[in-house]
Amino acid sequence: MAKKSSSGDIEKFVGKLSPAGRNAGDVVQASKEASIGDFLNQAEQIKPASDGQGRLIFALDATMSRQPTWDIACEIQSEMFAAVGKAGGLAIQLVYFRGFGECRASKWVVRSNALRELMSGISCKGGRTQLCKVLSHVKKEAAKSGPGKKVSALVFVGDAMEEAIDELSHRAGELGLLGIPAFMFQEGHDPVAERAFREVAKLTGGAYMRFDTGSAAELAQLLAAVAKFASGGLKALVSDKNKSVQGLLSQLKN
Repeated sequence: MAKKSSSGDIEKFVGKLSPAGRNAGDVVQASKEASIGDFLNQAEQIKPASDGQGRLIFALDATMSRQPTWDIACEIQSEMFAAVGKAGGLAIQLVYFRGFGECRASKWVVRSNALRELMSGISCKGGRTQLCKVLSHVKKEAAKSGPGKKVSALVFVGDAMEEAIDELSHRAGELGLLGIPAFMFQEGHDPVAERAFREVAKLTGGAYMRFDTGSAAELAQLLAAVAKFASGGLKALVSDKNKSVQGLLSQLKN
């Protein structure tokens, strides 16, 4: 488990950000710890891509609707991507939105504890979804990327959608033309969010998956698969026989 950052450390880290446009019981705790262990084992096998370091943008909906499960989800996610950082071959940029028009992006990080500290400084605030801003940000980052620094994929974790599907589709299509797949992870069962997330995944050539706090182990495996993809492409997933990972692979091939 990550060492909790002091308030001073969090303020110092959050100060570097640039604008981009509970206790749940012993059963959940055990599931969470098992999922982290599973992910650590898989992350050890991730190898750098031959053409340079993989780059993954990890975006989060930090609006108030995610507050009930935020602490658990945030801890799981930060531990998983910390493991990826230790494995090497992957640089990660964190993007999140919350509140009234707040959407921020971190610098690219490769140190395992940098992402962990950054995520520990984020709390939920009431506001509308801003996925359009996230998609536009990914396009801008792709335009800035140099040789061996191509943005490999976008991971988005959210539970709601309050934006026009046509505008989302247009921006998702732009990422599809750039060859940047979006892996859309939906928490919960909101049908409006599902429709939008599936459309973004389809238009970018990515994949859609649903999860909840009771499926932490599956989320660990899927995020590990995305990390492998960002580092080594489709060929890095072919040998993984996990049913969920194969389901994700089949979406990428279609």
